[in-house]
Amino acid sequence: MKVVVAIDSLKGSLSSMEAGQAVKSGVLAAHPDAEVIIKPLADGGEGTTDALIEGLGGQRIDLTVTGPMGTPVSCYYGYLEENKTAIIEMAAASGITLVPAHQKNPLIASTRGVGEMILDALEKGCRNFIIGIGGSATNDAGIGMLKALGYSFLDEHGLDVGEGAQALMKVASIDTNNLHPLLDSCHFRIACDVTNPLCGENGATYIYGPQKGVTESQKKPLDLGMAHFADVTEATLNCNYRNYPGAGAAGGLGFAFLSFLHASLSPGVDLILDAVNLSEALEGADIAVTGEGQLDRQTAMGKAPIGVAKLAKAHGAKVLAFSGSVTKEATACNQAGIDAFFPILRRIVTLEEAMEPSTARSNMTASVEQVFRLL
Repeated sequence: MKVVVAIDSLKGSLSSMEAGQAVKSGVLAAHPDAEVIIKPLADGGEGTTDALIEGLGGQRIDLTVTGPMGTPVSCYYGYLEENKTAIIEMAAASGITLVPAHQKNPLIASTRGVGEMILDALEKGCRNFIIGIGGSATNDAGIGMLKALGYSFLDEHGLDVGEGAQALMKVASIDTNNLHPLLDSCHFRIACDVTNPLCGENGATYIYGPQKGVTESQKKPLDLGMAHFADVTEATLNCNYRNYPGAGAAGGLGFAFLSFLHASLSPGVDLILDAVNLSEALEGADIAVTGEGQLDRQTAMGKAPIGVAKLAKAHGAKVLAFSGSVTKEATACNQAGIDAFFPILRRIVTLEEAMEPSTARSNMTASVEQVFRLL
């Protein structure tokens, strides 16, 4: 029996790989001769870096960069030496959680720190980048990041336009003379789960701006600034990504990656499953095991376990899911590719007790063992 395990973290309890190891223990308790392969699972958002560092044997690189409001912040990224890949979460450098509510100011919030993370990885030899861009505090169309990488954005007098959303309308020309020379040899894959364009009523400013501090009166002028920046970018680089699905992600950071760094945008789950070579692992598999902290209707709408299920089905494997809890609506997961799912709780306990790592680990192993005794 060949079993492939790709289970999301049980947040607050077990990491993706810890949960995977608990599943493996349960499988082997029932079938000691089974072949069990564990792959890390994440959705491109928070926790992706940690999951891939642990699951792919990566290295954690700590550094200090410029935060969204211009002050230093400590962050880290993952470094996979074997294939010279950096795993970066944009939110670690420019995330909205880094800015207290009373300090939110999209006019000056910058993505410079993201560019500084990329530069650090470049200097360490990385040429491949997997970057999650959810949860930004910014609305700067990525010019902060691009400036860190060597692009210059000048006004009609040839002066630097500054940073933040306030700078976009001022951009009259783009200078590429100081661009980092190694960028041409880099490949950027961006985990992006939104499809908003850069501008307009469905764009970055109108849809996501308010949570970053954009007021009603600021929406139109800031959106016009985005459109102006797209015009100058098109005239300079001869490309037009303003309406590309995901261009409006992370305050226009998706647009910057597409236009200036020739990146590809993919749903986070798809990108991560490809990065961990899950399809290859599933060849000849009898059973795939997945899951997350709670299975519910949202799970069925395309979260990480469903990505695993779809890929497993393509390889002819049965799909089982285990989770800390399930809701009544979790039955939608059956229509989305999960053949059967099981909550791992074994007795009535408090939430705190259930989430205790040793309890979650033993519950997972015991539940998996009993299910696999039927197989």
